Amino acid sequence: MSSSVEAAQEQRYLDALIRQLEQTLPQIWGRPIQSIFFGGGTPSLISEAGLDGFLSKARALLGFGSEVEITLEANPGTVDYEKFAGFREAGVNRLSIGVQSFNDQKLAALGRIHSAQEAIRAIEAAHEAGFHNLNVDLMFALPEQTLSQAQKDMALAIELAPSHISHYQLTLEPNTPFYKQPPPLPNEDSAWDMQQACQSQLAEAGYQHYEVSAYAKNNQACQHNLNYWQFGDYIGLGAGAHGKITDAPNGQIRRTQMPASPGGYIEMIEHGKMGHQILLTDEDARFEFMLNALRLQQGFDLSLFEQRTGLSLQVLDATITQWIASGWVEADLIQAQNVLRLTASGKAYLNNVLEQLLP
Repeated sequence: MSSSVEAAQEQRYLDALIRQLEQTLPQIWGRPIQSIFFGGGTPSLISEAGLDGFLSKARALLGFGSEVEITLEANPGTVDYEKFAGFREAGVNRLSIGVQSFNDQKLAALGRIHSAQEAIRAIEAAHEAGFHNLNVDLMFALPEQTLSQAQKDMALAIELAPSHISHYQLTLEPNTPFYKQPPPLPNEDSAWDMQQACQSQLAEAGYQHYEVSAYAKNNQACQHNLNYWQFGDYIGLGAGAHGKITDAPNGQIRRTQMPASPGGYIEMIEHGKMGHQILLTDEDARFEFMLNALRLQQGFDLSLFEQRTGLSLQVLDATITQWIASGWVEADLIQAQNVLRLTASGKAYLNNVLEQLLP
């Protein structure tokens, strides 16, 4: 495929993003923009000029400034110093690099196309390009992974000095080859040992554990994810994107889902459609709020539940009473704010905690 054809396809997709944004403006008019996140697929394959053009138009429509966190996800092997520098010049001020592991054997088992050395070079190139706000994604409990291998991965991640590390346990998603033919994975006790050992490494290195899987230095928690975990609103632009908008006057919370394929997405937007839309029930809102907010290590002010869902706290009274009796949560009066947070036992049995919210 010629570069001119690729450029035309990219421009058509970017034009669709702007058109969708214009269609969405009436729903969000007057709201401040806190963060922008380019994720899903391989967003780093976009050209620097294309990204710059999109952000310029988005700034004109939304009126955000340089203080807004703008994150771009990048896969090692698809980027280099020049591309990172171009993204930085375009206005991206935070990178998230999907390393997953620094062990070539584990990367192959995960089906990743990059090598450990490519991951290291990508992180070093990001530093050289001036990205001081940098996340590294790392997984543990990988196929046949040992405790020492997980610790070695974490030690190397810390040595490369990102400001943020996301540390996830590998999960087998339905409709994937792994799910149909599961590889040999560490058992629950081994996975727990890996998590605890790596958390100790992160704490010793000065990373603050602020969410179940997120660790940050120098107050550089991810603003995009914090908004998500606090059940905030967000627009989902592009193929496969999903969004959540609260219509306070009508007491509604609306989710949108865009078609997964770029071609299907472009065609939908060009025909003036807005994607698949779902209105959340009160039960949905209650469950989804707690599913996210309970991930925050320092807990959350219970008044946030009423602000974000429009529901009375009374709908949680019986459930919170059960949680406290089970030793899964604690509620503290901190500076006149009623803060709810998980206990150590609640963190270990989070699925059980959430099950009590189900009908």
